[in-house]
Formats: sequence, C-alpha cells, structure tokens
Amino acid sequence: MIRWGLFIGTTSGIVLGLYMWFIEKITGDKVYTLLMNVDFIPWFGSIDWPVLMEWFFHMIISWIIGLVYAWLFMYRLKPTPRNQWMTAALLTAPAAFTYVPLTLLALKETPAVTDGSAIIFWLIGHVLYAVTLKKSFDRFK
Repeated sequence: MIRWGLFIGTTSGIVLGLYMWFIEKITGDKVYTLLMNVDFIPWFGSIDWPVLMEWFFHMIISWIIGLVYAWLFMYRLKPTPRNQWMTAALLTAPAAFTYVPLTLLALKETPAVTDGSAIIFWLIGHVLYAVTLKKSFDRFK
C-alpha cells in the first residue's frame, strides 16, 4: 500500500507541479510560485529554500494524499469508478480551495485574489491533479 500510495502521490504531484510551472512560464501568472510558497509559515518563511526543497515540500503533501487514496481503496472503499472519482475529487478539493488563503498569507509576489485567469489555472491544475490521482490508481488494477 505504501509503494502504491507513493506512486499515486508522485505522479499526481509531478503533473500538478509541471502544469503550474508551464502556466507561469507561458502566461506570467504566478501560480507555480503560489503552489510552492511556504514563506508565510513561521520559521520556514525566514529561509530562502532552494527549488528542490520547495518541490520536496509540495511532494510531501501529494504523497500524503496518495497514501490516503490508496489506503481508502485497500481497506475502506470498494474501488468502483464512481467511488474513485468522488474520492479523488474530495481529496483534491481542499487544496483547490486554498487559492485565496494562500494568496492572502503569501509574503512574496503571488497572483491577486481577484486574478480570474490565475484562479482558473489554479482550479484546472487541481482538476488535473484529481484526474491523475484516479488514473494512477488504475495502473495498479
């Protein structure tokens, strides 16, 4: 289950991170910066983290989500397509709705709370995350 959950979390986290990185490079909307930002966390915010550490922090969250997803279908839920999609959506939704709080808390430059295109990119990225979460799970069937 651990290997399975880590695979699911890794693939989903990489897809989301790369998507946000490309969007930021193409459009200038700082959605990748927002995704990787930890400057508002006490103690963490005072450190200028290298890019690999920011990725590691991002991946920790994704690994936790992947492990929960795998655990649910190994021990709690029947892995029907409906259950898989609903669970992927429910596990991803809290992260998708962090746009406003993360933007308000950020010390470095991130998109404005009212930046419609950044919000759309953020939400699309998290939908992509949920799809990858479910599809990565399917690989183990």
